[in-house]
Amino acid sequence: VDINNGESVFTANCSACHAGGNNVIMPEKTLKKDALEENEMNNIKSITYQVTNGKNAMPAFGGRLSETDIEDVANFVISQSQKGW
Repeated sequence: VDINNGESVFTANCSACHAGGNNVIMPEKTLKKDALEENEMNNIKSITYQVTNGKNAMPAFGGRLSETDIEDVANFVISQSQKGW
């Protein structure tokens, strides 16, 4: 797991909608710790699945990012959520 790579992947692919752990499309579905817990997204498996397959307004990144990049970005999101972004 490479958190620095995860941060780079996040900045390049996720930050347009999720800068600072927020969500510009669905404001209640942030990447903040409490929202991740409430939505049962506070684990690597769930985040990896959603990033790979997409959900609602979020596009699938499975065809655009490698499995390693997706795992790294999931770890970055968990790490940042625990730090409070």
